[in-house]
Amino acid sequence: MDRKWWTLIAVCTGVFMLLLDLTIVNVALPQIEKAFNASLSDLQWVIDAYALMLAALLLTAGSLADLFGRRRLFASGIVIFTLGSALCGFAQSSLFLSLARALQGVGGAIMFATSLALIAQAFEPRDRGVAFAAFGAVTGVAVAIGPVLGGAITSGLSWRWIFFVNVPIGVIALAVTLRRVEESRLPGAPRPDIFGFLTFSLALAGLVYGLIRSQSEGWGGFEVIGSLAAAAVLLVAFVIIERRIKGPMFDMSLLRVPTFNGGLAAAWAVSASIFSLLTYLIIYFQDLLGFSAIGAGLRFLPLSGCIFLVAGVAGRLTTKVPISFLIGGGFALVTVGLLLMHGVTPGGSWTHFLPGFIVAGVGTGLINVPLASTAVGVVPAQRAGMASGINSTLRQVGIATGVALLGTILISKIRSDVIAKLSLTPLHAQAHTIATALSAGGFSQALAQAPHRYQGLVLSVARSSYGDGLNTILLIGAGIALFGMVMALLTIRQRDFHQVPAQVAEVAAAA
Repeated sequence: MDRKWWTLIAVCTGVFMLLLDLTIVNVALPQIEKAFNASLSDLQWVIDAYALMLAALLLTAGSLADLFGRRRLFASGIVIFTLGSALCGFAQSSLFLSLARALQGVGGAIMFATSLALIAQAFEPRDRGVAFAAFGAVTGVAVAIGPVLGGAITSGLSWRWIFFVNVPIGVIALAVTLRRVEESRLPGAPRPDIFGFLTFSLALAGLVYGLIRSQSEGWGGFEVIGSLAAAAVLLVAFVIIERRIKGPMFDMSLLRVPTFNGGLAAAWAVSASIFSLLTYLIIYFQDLLGFSAIGAGLRFLPLSGCIFLVAGVAGRLTTKVPISFLIGGGFALVTVGLLLMHGVTPGGSWTHFLPGFIVAGVGTGLINVPLASTAVGVVPAQRAGMASGINSTLRQVGIATGVALLGTILISKIRSDVIAKLSLTPLHAQAHTIATALSAGGFSQALAQAPHRYQGLVLSVARSSYGDGLNTILLIGAGIALFGMVMALLTIRQRDFHQVPAQVAEVAAAA
């Protein structure tokens, strides 16, 4: 078999693993919570540690690959990701698991940043359409089957096996990469922007840390204020560095193009709304509705299936419908879908979510492919790599900040609701203690603070309060999606495209 096909196999295998881990872990969160007696903030870090490292390293990893060799970097990414997966499987605490997830994110960023460059190097221009189509199909399947596969593995074996299964796959991908993939570099590649990488990474980490810590400290806490202030200062420093340095990781002149800005806003909004909400919806399905991991995963299939199926239609529509209408219309459907999910009640059924899943899934499918066009189509071809990387980075920033922000609001709502509801019961004197225990360690710690005869009451109040909190963040998610719609319609313009959508459809489908 020709080496180019081996390259495609290696790249698709590696990227399949890293994208699968973006969704597969969500279904296992309730089991991880029970295994480590983890708090909601601990679970947030399990998701955010991975997304943070992806966001921080994507652009820098691409520069390193151009300089030192794409095959070498891709192979090192596989090794790091596989090692991180094994460590996740062996984790004995939520902190260790989050650190191992961060290591996975390092490897994932390296693989993701070099994947399309390896395919473009291996295939002649006339054959790239087939290669990108195969790559796009594999990535779409990974996202679509993540919840179901994660549920099946968690229910049938253990949550640890959602990480252990990556080890043999990683070994195979590494062997193919080292034996069959040709090395390539970019002649005259600039040195990586280390100062930009450090300031951006620390700013993002400080922002997420401050958001998550506000659950326990409140917005006026010293650590919260210090973290958010440091994040703001570092972000300003990042902008100054990128404007003055030669060979920046983020070319600020791209921000002069309105369509590029609209694409960044949309990339953040789709991740901070529907994708960030998945974490808390899955916890609700398992902890409150009582479904197993596989049961919850199957019930999310209408959402992920619609995203996958509609993405193919959206790819063809990019040549016929203005990009702003596709993305703006997609966000309108996501907004409606999240509003349809609103109205959660303690005794409700999962079918309450079904109309919203379908509508939001169709909307998300309409957004994803055209959104990639806004990154690669509005800049000259030689800058498409950086533009696409920035767009992908904003998607991960959306996950990291969305999960942190929505979780903080959810916990705050639960605390206030629990205190208000328990104040009318014989447990009124313990209301604050129980609410604090619930936010710090979940249902089990809240129950431990109440006399045995009142534990049923505490559990009922906690579940009702979680439903109320979920309704609140569904409204906020809808507001974020509405913001994405407005930005898309106001800023994305056909005249900004350097290439017509038909010419960038192949790259868009892959992205």
